[in-house]
Amino acid sequence: MTLRTDDALREEMVATCRRMNESGINQGTAGNLSVRNEGGFLVTPTSLPYDRMQPEDLVQMSFDGTYEGPRRPSSEWRFHRDILAARPDVDCVLHCHSVYATTLAVHHHEIPSFHYMTAVAGGTTIRCSRYATFGTQALSDAALEALEDRLACLLGQHGQIALGRTMASALALAIEVETLSRLYVQARVLGEPPVLPDEEMARVIQQMKNMSYGHAPDLDGVNDTPGTRSTFG
Repeated sequence: MTLRTDDALREEMVATCRRMNESGINQGTAGNLSVRNEGGFLVTPTSLPYDRMQPEDLVQMSFDGTYEGPRRPSSEWRFHRDILAARPDVDCVLHCHSVYATTLAVHHHEIPSFHYMTAVAGGTTIRCSRYATFGTQALSDAALEALEDRLACLLGQHGQIALGRTMASALALAIEVETLSRLYVQARVLGEPPVLPDEEMARVIQQMKNMSYGHAPDLDGVNDTPGTRSTFG
């Protein structure tokens, strides 16, 4: 992450929190957000509605669990700290109680590869963690386990977590997890849907990586990749 000024990060965090509620993936004071910075990480405060939150209300924390300022950090600060400490590949942790993801989480259902977009979280499934009391180290440990080699997970009888290099990517992933959750809940009305085989999901994951690197999403041996007019003379 290219570390930005504290003021800019704080302003974007407030805007992102408000977009969480506007998008429908979060309600009231539920959910929380953290972003890595030079001093450790910024995290949303506890029990403050997003429509009243101001940049100065965000809490600066260190990885030793200490914080600065008059406001207390989110009750879930432990999993924000532990995920950011364990995952140098991400700089943002977003947690919300989106309705369909939580519907699956209360039944401890992971999201299988019933749809190829399940790969957006980095694997063949989006796991559901075991249940643990909110705000505890046990919940943080469960989240870390479910997030191994993944960018998102469901939290048993709780909600979801989405990770990203940026706040925009974490928010987009959380919205996609909610969309997949809704599709899966609705598909199960007709019966348990078939799942794509692991070898196909491996191809999908590679396609997504190619696209993230700016390459055309075509597998080796496919010659119908697009090109500029100069490519074709």
